[in-house]
Amino acid sequence: MKRFLIPLAVFAALLAVLLVGLRHDPRRLPSALIGKPAPEFDLPKLNEPQQRLSTRALRGEVWILNVWASWCESCREEQAPLVELSRRHVAPVFGLNYKDDRASALQWLAQAGDPYTSSIVDRTGQTAIDYGVYGVPETFVVDRAGIVRYREAGPLTRARIDSVILPLVRKLQNEDGS
Repeated sequence: MKRFLIPLAVFAALLAVLLVGLRHDPRRLPSALIGKPAPEFDLPKLNEPQQRLSTRALRGEVWILNVWASWCESCREEQAPLVELSRRHVAPVFGLNYKDDRASALQWLAQAGDPYTSSIVDRTGQTAIDYGVYGVPETFVVDRAGIVRYREAGPLTRARIDSVILPLVRKLQNEDGS
């Protein structure tokens, strides 16, 4: 009888861990960056590789960073909502093109629409690693002081943009004196 109790206890423990894991929303991945300075970058622009964009150039404004790639199927899901967001001109949306082929990225933006104020190239993936990106797409909201205020893992939806991103951006802009 006792030899059945140990496997039964192990099974019960594994079942408990599984049930706890199923209750977690995978889009709510924790980010150690919330409330901390956005990692510095100084990367070439996708459209103009001879020019660069850095976090220093973005200080003083609330901005959105969207990590994307042309090979990313989930990025295709969020493209239309991102284009719509950029047309609202609430805050600049910058793209971080992750481990992508430049020609493919440019072609994809030409076909699907380019929502980005500017897109920068993270060919090695190091900047995405610095931001703690688990996988593309991911989106970050950064305040005027360069502090990460929000992170969304997975594709943005119109509902999420309207209920979370836009209110946060407006709040940050008002708090920062604009």
